[in-house]
Amino acid sequence: MRNINLRYVSESYDEKGLLTSFDVHYPEDFNFGYDVVDDIAVADPDRRAMVWCNPEGEQHTFTFADMKTWSDKTANYLASLGIGRGDYVMVILRRHYQFWFVATALAKLGAVMVPATFMLKEHDLTYRVNGADIKAVICTNAGDIANVVDAVADECPSLVTRVLVNSPGAGLTPRDEAGNLQVAEGELVGSALSGEEGVCAAPVERAGWHDFNTGVRAASADFARRETRAADPMLMYFSSGTSGNPKMVLHDSGYAIGHLITAKHWHNVRPDGIHFTIADTGWGKAVWGKYYGQWLMEACVFTYDFDRFHPAEILSLVGKYHITTLCCPPTMYRLMMQEDIDAFDLSTLEYSTTAGEALNPDLFDFWKEHTGLTIYEGFGQTETPLTIANLTNSTPRAGSMGKPVPLYRVAILREDGTECSVGETGEICINIDPHPAGIMMEYYRDPAKTAAAMHDGWYHTGDTAWADEDGYYWYVGRNDDVIKSSGYRIGPFEIESVMLEHDAVRECAVTGVPDEVRGKAVKATVVLAEGFAPSEALTRELQKWVKNKTAPYKYPRIVEYVDELPRTVNGKIRRVAIREADEAAGKATPEGLV
Repeated sequence: MRNINLRYVSESYDEKGLLTSFDVHYPEDFNFGYDVVDDIAVADPDRRAMVWCNPEGEQHTFTFADMKTWSDKTANYLASLGIGRGDYVMVILRRHYQFWFVATALAKLGAVMVPATFMLKEHDLTYRVNGADIKAVICTNAGDIANVVDAVADECPSLVTRVLVNSPGAGLTPRDEAGNLQVAEGELVGSALSGEEGVCAAPVERAGWHDFNTGVRAASADFARRETRAADPMLMYFSSGTSGNPKMVLHDSGYAIGHLITAKHWHNVRPDGIHFTIADTGWGKAVWGKYYGQWLMEACVFTYDFDRFHPAEILSLVGKYHITTLCCPPTMYRLMMQEDIDAFDLSTLEYSTTAGEALNPDLFDFWKEHTGLTIYEGFGQTETPLTIANLTNSTPRAGSMGKPVPLYRVAILREDGTECSVGETGEICINIDPHPAGIMMEYYRDPAKTAAAMHDGWYHTGDTAWADEDGYYWYVGRNDDVIKSSGYRIGPFEIESVMLEHDAVRECAVTGVPDEVRGKAVKATVVLAEGFAPSEALTRELQKWVKNKTAPYKYPRIVEYVDELPRTVNGKIRRVAIREADEAAGKATPEGLV
């Protein structure tokens, strides 16, 4: 390891080893593909970049030299299809290893990568392709997403190039009752694809599409550096908002550098370890934990190309592949809690982190009891890298997302722009004067929404929190989700956390309903755990449970039982959908309007 990250950062620590300052810098022509991936490939070619496998038994270990070779071949192939600097390219590749070839190649070409999930429907895809004038789609043949692309192609005039990636497996191969793979005659799967000749080995034919694997294998590995600028657009995500159409979040190459703090001081990756972030490449969390920061730290990432999350399966991978650092959302940790976790070999695991949702204190305590490890929570958005976190050598407080990271100046502000007092709830805001590395450039093609979020020297996150006397931040909720009742501002997360501690509650969403006296009253929409059934007695028990665990005015006056909660396409609870359904039905508390 040559500590190339130190080329781009100046940092200092206190006597306890806690990070106190972190400033990044990079040249005007910085390009992640050339200056990180290729640099390591030339100077340390045998260093592991990624260990990749799937449930079907295929496995590959890619060195940085491999990543340079395959990304150079990919860049040449995509260039032959007319893809170049400034083009917007949608990438829908699940967790296929080809994603890393494509991401690095697009950076080298100066094109803008637009990752997307394979779960998009026709309306979703049409909105995205037309909204960003997507020129090309690079798409998996696993599942139905290629059919969706074909269905909307005629409605998307900017879309001129479709490239299909054949990835046998992806966790979709059917199994018999004994768990054995059911493979059709002639179908490539499992060990048939392992080894050097297995990379991009399976061709595919589909009318109107180019065959990625065949094209890349035939392409030259000789690719010369092209002119790019760090300030040019590099990456764009469609935000996962809980209401309205998603916004187009545009980033330049400073975003990659901003994730140095994510990997180095939160994930705590090390060059001789292997880091596992459980995220599909359609979501921003994938590049948080499987690409930029980790490779800037010259560390190896682990990728499991599965379809459905099975906690026992994931836990078994830790020991098998000697995973050292792990990051996944609280929901996945909670599913792991339901397994006999002590039966799995987790001895190689050294560090655990979480983000994406607020961490419930009971989960924090469970993981510590059974693994000996603290879960270090972090906070960020599609628009940002890590901005608030429990960093290495800090002392987390269960339920707190930590303190602002030294890369950014963060404050909790009132609506009038003044800073909140200790214990007072307000909006999390990030200073953008001057504009720091990693914070989005803009909401693409939407100056009004950009101006609404970025004004008066601050980026307004739309998330609310309060800070304690020691500077720890405690999450309350999205601005739209906060319930204003009898003069109180009640965040849904605190009540949801308390209810999730009850054995009867598997999932819970807390919202406000109209109340003539209070303005809004608290409602809990509950998915029950197996073995429990809705009843008035259970409702009273849950209400009493909340009253005994937190301030009585926060208890849910209405409890509704449902089979499932409404979610965004990436799995976040859509509280707005619950509120809208309640308004349409005229629901209110018994004391309020019916």
